[in-house]
Parts: sequence; structure tokens; C-alpha cells
Amino acid sequence: MRSADARRASSFAGVAGLVLLLGAALSGCAAMPQPLKALQQAVTPAASEPAASAAASAPAPVAAPVVAETPVSPAVQRAYDEARKAMRAGRPAEAERGLRAIVQSHPELGGPHANLGLLLRQAGRLPEAVAELEAAVHANPQQAVYFNQLGIAYRQQGQFAKAREAYERAIELDATYASPLLNLGILHDLYLGEGPRALALYDRYLALSPGGDAQVAKWVADLKNRKPPPVAVSRKEQP
Repeated sequence: MRSADARRASSFAGVAGLVLLLGAALSGCAAMPQPLKALQQAVTPAASEPAASAAASAPAPVAAPVVAETPVSPAVQRAYDEARKAMRAGRPAEAERGLRAIVQSHPELGGPHANLGLLLRQAGRLPEAVAELEAAVHANPQQAVYFNQLGIAYRQQGQFAKAREAYERAIELDATYASPLLNLGILHDLYLGEGPRALALYDRYLALSPGGDAQVAKWVADLKNRKPPPVAVSRKEQP
């Protein structure tokens, strides 16, 4: 892979060098400010692992619509908040213990599954991460952010068809959610070899980026200037 392509591959929105903290609350949206309400995303650098330079220059994902989940007791909410606090502080073992306790007692909640999946993905435990993110989308199939993160895990496993389906589902749920548009564009560009489709997705992503994105604009220019591969010469086998 060329160096520019390697940088592009590392710039998937929601890259593994970042911890995605899904939601300030497990239920109830009314008291939460801004769009980051129940089980919503807020991206912060992992204390134990600095983000890659290319990822650091990429824009933060745009928040998708909030879908409230099953109400829980204050004790479960506190346990969830403590696990997320441990994630932010770079204490993955503590965070994993807390999240596993919640998913065992409340498997119907998508947020703990999703955060556990992201924690495992960051640790390179991809099969376990995929299982947790799949559980998250099963628990809440209307949460676009879960499908986007599942797509990233599938892509890291080399399951490109599944990654494409997950990104496309995220876009279906929220056409204004920029991250899966960018991720699907990179998937088509680098892994599926479909430049025209990648261009269309990059253009849609840029249209949702009011401040622009110089990095993606360069990728668009590169794609437009890229020469098509030479036409293969037909060869007839000898009898």
C-alpha cells in the first residue's frame, strides 16, 4: 500500500487509537444537554495510547440521532458512569470489568456492549470486539453510531462485505451522519477498488463538513487525477 494510502487507512472516523465513550446516560434524554444524550458518542483520546497523527487531523464524528434505551436503576447508571470514567482515564482492565458486569446483568442495553466492543477493539481483540458490537446493534438496531463502529471492526478483520453493509446501514439510519460516509468512501477507495463510488461518498462527506476537510479534499483530487489501470490483454491458452 502506498504511503498516502496507509495514512488514509489510518484515518477511519472512530479509528482504534481513540476511545468512543457512548453516552452520558443509559436512559432518559430530557436532562442531557446538546445532542450528546443517552448512549451517544463523544470522542476523546485514549490516555494510554496517543492517536495517530493522521487520525488526529481528521474531524470528530458528527453525532447521530439519539435513540433512548431501556430505563435502568441508579446503581446500574453509576456503574456505567464509573466504567466510562475508567476508559477516559486509561484504566482498561477496570473499565472492562465494569462493563462486563453490566452486559451480564443487562444484556438488553446496547451502550455497555458497544463500549466494551470498542475497548476490546483497541486492545486488538477483534473477534471479541465484533461479538460485543454485534450485540450492541442487536440490542438497539436504530443506533447509527453502533453500526459505524461495527463496520470499523469488520474492516479491521478484513470482512469488507460486512463492513460495507454496516456502514450502509448507519447511513440509512441517518443520512446526515458524516463518519460512515467517510469510512465507506475509504473502504471503496482502498479495499474494494471502486474509485467512482469512493468519490461520490467523499463528496457527500465533504458536503456535511461545514469547516471543510483539507485531507479528504486531497484524496478527492488524487482520485480524480489517478490514471486508470492498463487494459488487460486477452491471452488464449494453448490446447
